[in-house]
Amino acid sequence: MSASTDLVPQSGSQALQTTGQARADSKQFLTFRVGEEEYGMDILRVQEIRSYEAPTRVANAPQFIKGVTNLRGVIVPIVDLRMRLGQSAEYTSFTVTIVLNVCQRIVGIVVDSVSDVLELTADQIKPRPEVAAALDARFITGLGKIGERMLILLDIDAMVASPDFGLID
Repeated sequence: MSASTDLVPQSGSQALQTTGQARADSKQFLTFRVGEEEYGMDILRVQEIRSYEAPTRVANAPQFIKGVTNLRGVIVPIVDLRMRLGQSAEYTSFTVTIVLNVCQRIVGIVVDSVSDVLELTADQIKPRPEVAAALDARFITGLGKIGERMLILLDIDAMVASPDFGLID
């Protein structure tokens, strides 16, 4: 693959040109769906995207921690982000595990589907709203607006490090 790639985002938004280096005033986000909502996270946290495979269950773990899997010799905890956010967890051919490198840990999160990679400029990122939600507001860095499309931008580092996430040593 070359250093320059053309991405055509879904939902009819404008085509983006990304190069090996993002512009100084922009940031790249991996977008994914949980239920009807679309989320984004810093692409630099993503190690890989894998099709969902049932992990090995861990006794007495919270329901949203699906278990662990062996990823090339590394034991990786798998968290179903859908269940953590109070959504139903239906496994389809689109269900994927996003393997993240956050907080000096490798963690897998299960989501309904991955959409694309978007580059957002600072003026496309709006402050997070102060409303009650299933997701603690401290885990939301803002809202990305691309045309009519709205992304909930996550601070995945803070989320994984949170005691509520169930992965603290």
